[in-house]
Formats: sequence, C-alpha cells, structure tokens
Amino acid sequence: MQQKLIDFIQSGHPLSRMDKDLIFQYFEPVLFPKNRIIEEAGKVPEYLYYIISGYLRLFHYNENGDEVTTHINCPPGFFTSYFNFINTAKSNENVECITECELLRITKTDLDSLTSKSEAMKDFSIEVFQKSIVYNETRSTELATLSGEKRYRKLIENYPGILHNVPITYIASFLGMKPESLSRIRRKLI
Repeated sequence: MQQKLIDFIQSGHPLSRMDKDLIFQYFEPVLFPKNRIIEEAGKVPEYLYYIISGYLRLFHYNENGDEVTTHINCPPGFFTSYFNFINTAKSNENVECITECELLRITKTDLDSLTSKSEAMKDFSIEVFQKSIVYNETRSTELATLSGEKRYRKLIENYPGILHNVPITYIASFLGMKPESLSRIRRKLI
C-alpha cells in the first residue's frame, strides 16, 4: 500500500530511494470496517491518515446532540483533525470510516522524524498542510456565500463517487443543510 502513497507523492515531488524507504518505515497500513470511529473526540488525534480507498468523515455533536459532519474526504488524500494533530491538542471531532477503509497512518512523532530526515517529505508535508488551509478557507466562504443548490452541484461535480458511498444525511450535514432540503434540491435537479 505504501507504493500508492509513493506514486501520489512522486506526481509532484521526486523521491530518492532513501525517501521511499522512510515512507515504508513510517507509514503503517491498516484496514478498518465501515462505521468505525478511528479517532475520538476529547482526545489528541493519534494519526494522520492517507486514504488508499474508502470514505472518512469528521463530525462532532452540536448543543442539541445532533451529529454535524464538518468534512468528508474522498480518496486519495490525507485526513485527520489537522489543527489538533499538528498542535497535539484535544479535538472536539471524531474521525469515522463511512465505508470500509484501506489507510496508511503515521503518528505525529514519526511524521516529525520523517520530515527531519527527508527534505522531499518536508516539502511535501508543507504543501499538504497549505492545501488543507486553502480548502478550509474556500469551504467556509462557500458555506457563507453559495446557495444550497450550488454547494450540492459543486460537490457532485468535483466528487461524483460521493453519492454512491456516503449517506445523504452526512452529505446534507456537510453542505450545511437538513436532509429534507437536500432531498428537495436533488428532486429538482432530476
């Protein structure tokens, strides 16, 4: 599985033999069943995950006890509660496997070791976290400025596989709407 991560990284960053060996050394392959919470709210996230296959979500409970999905990730890519992982701070969010997930994971300590030993991985890590910041800022802007229909259209345009793998209730929450509202939008677009 590490070879898939190597191929992903090499699409933009050349890796030496040593870099590749370090990836095999530090990234641990894991397989989780659907509906498994792999990082719990109230704890410091233990791992940064690279998704080989499957869908994950970040969610928390609001003051009414309802689940609020704040992020859904489609493979390939990295996933965790980034701020809390980087700052080794307790997260208020859970990381859950929506589907069965094949993942590679790395601890913060091992990520720090890896990036101190490999300039290519240091550069790549910085790029991943920069993209995460841009994504989160873009998402905040879209939630504040786009209509529900436009947010939905953009989601299915960019991630068409999400509809076949993620329950509508999670998608609606992620888009900042009630499931009934999303159902009306979907009926209108058919």
